[in-house]
This record gives sequence, C-alpha cells and structure tokens, in this order.
Amino acid sequence: MSSEMAEALAELGQATQAYQAAVDDFDRETARLLGVNGTDLRCLEELLTTGELSPSELSDRLNLTTGSVTVMLDRLEKLDLLVRAPHPVDRRKVVIRITDEGARRCFDLVGPLISDGERELAAKYDAGQLRLITDFLRTNTTIQQRHIDRLRDRPTPSTGRRRTGTR
Repeated sequence: MSSEMAEALAELGQATQAYQAAVDDFDRETARLLGVNGTDLRCLEELLTTGELSPSELSDRLNLTTGSVTVMLDRLEKLDLLVRAPHPVDRRKVVIRITDEGARRCFDLVGPLISDGERELAAKYDAGQLRLITDFLRTNTTIQQRHIDRLRDRPTPSTGRRRTGTR
C-alpha cells in the first residue's frame, strides 16, 4: 500500500469516526427530546422508514427478545408515539405503526437536518458524486454489519452467553 493510500485511509477513518460520533450525539439529543431511550428511537426510525412492522420483525431488526419488544411497545404506546393495529390480512396478528403525532414529533426534530443535508450536499456534489458516496456508505455499512455479527457471536466475558440466539 502506498503512503498516499495509507494517509487517505487514515484520514477517512478519522472523518468516519467524527461522523459516527456526531450521529450518536444527534440520536442521543433526539431521544432525550422525545423522552425515549436509544433503542426506542431505533424502533421509531424503523417504523418511519417502513410504515409498519410486526413485533417479531422489530425483534429481528433491533436484535431484542420478544419480551423486550413488548415492554418497549407498551412504553412508546403510552407516549402516543406508536399504535398497535390488527394485521391487514391475518387478524390474529398485529402490526406496529407510528402515530401521526409520533411522526410529527420526529420530523420536527429530524426535518431540519434532512433539509440542510439535501441543500448543502446538492450544492457541493453532483449526482454522480452522490452515487459514489452512497456506494461508499453501503459498502461501509456491510463491513460494519459483518463485524457487528462477529461481536454478537462472541460470549460476554461475565456470563459466557452469546448475544445471538437469546430471543
């Protein structure tokens, strides 16, 4: 590897760490203002993205036990951030949807970030460059997820239990 490549990768690593820290800080402040915790916020993000999910789908996406999901849903329902509704096809099941009030509260906090990002990124990069950045982020996400899975397969030092298979 050339010294130029090593330097570029080091700089990229530092920029990525700074970005991740800023995202963590933004998420923490958003959760604080919504009166929820970080996992609750991830649940709301999933629902805003997908529209609706079953409790088991949330369990899989958030890597939580079904019992933990139930407690989380109870908490978020009390805050009028989400609602349980009958499944459109199978009435024995339920789906989880964000409420209009929940979506409004979330977008009040996140909307300015989205607007600023769209405006500033569109002014600085052309469509081809944005596609390259998107490809980078998708590749980096795949690498990150692979390492998350590796960590979940490792036992916790104090209990010897693994994260996966705890549902």
